[in-house]
Amino acid sequence: MKRFLLLLVVTSIGFVSKAQTRYLVKFKDKGTSPYSIYSPTNYLSPRAIAKRTRYSINIDSLDLPVTPRYIDSVRLAGAVTILNVSKWLNQVSIQTTDAAALAKINSFPFVQSASQIAARTTSTNGGIEIFQENANGRLQADYYNYGQSYGQIHIHNGEFLHNIGLRGQGMQIGMLDGGFTNYNTITAFDSVRNSGGFLDVYNFVLKNTNLNTASHGLNCLSTIATNLPGQMVGTAPKASFYLYVSEDVGSEYPIEEHNWVCAAERVDSAGGDVISSSLGYNTFDPPLNTQDHTYAQMNGRTTMAAIGATIGARKGLLILNSAGNSGQDSWHYIITPADADSILAVGAVDVNRNVAGFSSYGPASDGRVKPDVASVGVNTHVVGTTGVIGTNNGTSFACPNMAGLATCLWQGFQEFNNIKILKALQQAGDKYTAPDNRTGYGIPDVKKATMNLLKDFATGAATQTTCKTTLSWNSKDAAGMRYEIERQVPGSSSFVKIGTQLGSGAVFSNHSYTYADSLINVQAGTINYRIKQFIDTNTATAVSDYIVTKTVNLGASCVTTGVNTIPFSDNTLLLIPNPAHNTVTLKLTTSSLIQTIQVQIVDALGKLIATKNSNATTGTTTLPIDITALAKGKYFLSVYANGKLLGTKELVKL
Repeated sequence: MKRFLLLLVVTSIGFVSKAQTRYLVKFKDKGTSPYSIYSPTNYLSPRAIAKRTRYSINIDSLDLPVTPRYIDSVRLAGAVTILNVSKWLNQVSIQTTDAAALAKINSFPFVQSASQIAARTTSTNGGIEIFQENANGRLQADYYNYGQSYGQIHIHNGEFLHNIGLRGQGMQIGMLDGGFTNYNTITAFDSVRNSGGFLDVYNFVLKNTNLNTASHGLNCLSTIATNLPGQMVGTAPKASFYLYVSEDVGSEYPIEEHNWVCAAERVDSAGGDVISSSLGYNTFDPPLNTQDHTYAQMNGRTTMAAIGATIGARKGLLILNSAGNSGQDSWHYIITPADADSILAVGAVDVNRNVAGFSSYGPASDGRVKPDVASVGVNTHVVGTTGVIGTNNGTSFACPNMAGLATCLWQGFQEFNNIKILKALQQAGDKYTAPDNRTGYGIPDVKKATMNLLKDFATGAATQTTCKTTLSWNSKDAAGMRYEIERQVPGSSSFVKIGTQLGSGAVFSNHSYTYADSLINVQAGTINYRIKQFIDTNTATAVSDYIVTKTVNLGASCVTTGVNTIPFSDNTLLLIPNPAHNTVTLKLTTSSLIQTIQVQIVDALGKLIATKNSNATTGTTTLPIDITALAKGKYFLSVYANGKLLGTKELVKL
């Protein structure tokens, strides 16, 4: 990592000792294991088990811990210290200088190999933080006042998720890095600490809970977890976190890939949802530079890190990894585990959508699109170890910025698994139809991703009885969203809006609705319905799509003489009083009976504020309308009968 993602931000210093060496012991199987896939409570948390049940993920031998007898045999072979254990790869890292112990370990029938994986390195300093301080603020009208981080959130329309209540609540993110110095003291993370949001911390290098080994992880965490209104707000400030140091910032050896997998396993076993990793590997320090990776190995199935990441994805983790900062050096390409299948490798752009020169190139060596997506990694706003907000550069920061928004998106659609969310983000990229080797599918628009997921989530039904159709549908919404019901009758070539349903609630969630459509005066034949959902009703930024289409067949015409045959010009529409304070009375005069009318009130920007359904008799109908909740200003009140506009009046609220 120090040559890769820490290149722009961390310089390792201090005295280094390489007197002892570390080895990787790989086992052939999990024979004589006391654990069973039928008793997962012994090695998986209830949350992890529930997650596997929800997404139909089988518990298999990869979930079983490494056979304890094997580990004990290795430990007792001589002067051996057990470091970290990976159940997914069925291997253990050890530390020893005892040649006889190594020979004994290699002789065990259950051992596949014992090979050197690192020299023992001790660094006296976790690294120097390099970033530019920035004190500029920004005021705007979203749920959060983002301050300096607005640009890196707005590039994805990330404020949309926060505005509909998706801010990371109930979601768990694993951060894998080289250190999180002062994470437990700086003000930026007060919200997380006060809510008990730091669920677990561990240093896989030092084998303790000391995270004060580097600033890099803290910078990355700050893009997600910061909650300093008016100064900086992260992409998922209400999420909870696992902070794991898997990277030894004092050296670069293959053991760090092993540590990465061990940390990912710990997130999975605890029931975590997302992993944000700003780490990567291709070359190593002597004497293990003979194990350097080649570009041909960036195929997603060769390196320890890529194999572990792929397993993690299959276990239900949504994994995001920085693409790398090698775009301008001789390596040029992404670095593992960014090459892994079924994870999102994140490249870097600036807030103006320009690709960062340092951002690593794809594709994966087997031709797959890499990077997958891109986020802001140029002058990204981050928080430093003293709590000061500054800027930094690197795909290291693009990755967590994207990971926080991915977490909020998944929060809104937990019915879907990690791969569905991953695909939704790819499909919402601005280059989805023509991916390239710099940003892959491009910069995701999470508002577009939300709309696409709603189209897959929503369900509906239509039941036709005598002269009436009952439409029912289920979708997700929040206050400020709405549905429009449209109908196409026999003999017509177009759809007409016949009704509106407003969304509700402060947090985007599941709702079910019904709508009764009168078929009086509709001729026999096929009637088509469709329901359009508006997730953003602001005229300037409106986003909508059809979520349900249904068809019914009317066997006989429902024509009733004298009913609803009103010429729509033969009516009088009055609002009394106007202007009004609390109540306005609608007076509608018609020459015929109208079974159902609908009143709609929209504001000056065209945003639907309220609807009311009623009946109208022949002659004059009086309908009081409560406008107490409306803000002062100008509105427009429209009256519809059977989907046709009878008239519109300007309404002034005092």
